[in-house]
Amino acid sequence: MDRSRELRMDQTVHYNCAQGVLVPFAEKKGLSVEQARGLAANFGSGMRMGEVCGAITGGLMALGLYGADQEADTKEFLTRMKNMHEGRVRCKELLAQEVHSREQKKPHCDNMVFEAVEIVEDMLQARGLLKEEIAARQ
Repeated sequence: MDRSRELRMDQTVHYNCAQGVLVPFAEKKGLSVEQARGLAANFGSGMRMGEVCGAITGGLMALGLYGADQEADTKEFLTRMKNMHEGRVRCKELLAQEVHSREQKKPHCDNMVFEAVEIVEDMLQARGLLKEEIAARQ
């Protein structure tokens, strides 16, 4: 989570929502920041057209990277994200419903990133897929 917060607060390089979720997980798997940024580049702002939220697509990419790529994993992640936002997953709909001023957009999108990271971490830990990272922190 700390790395994701650091990326989203970076004032020198813009990390879209998908990148903000994927990059920290990808780094732990040995991908460079540049590789992960490139993979997720076109998924910010709902694939650049207001469709599925970039934080959600970034979360799905991170789950896949760690091998949590079964249909049940996808459904669990999407259900958890939907439950937090009245069933909405589309960027346009999330922004229209939850952001009422220009100043609210970045905090809203940051929160979407942080929610996705938290859910991915929780799911990977529950499946025993973050063991090496947990051991390294202790």
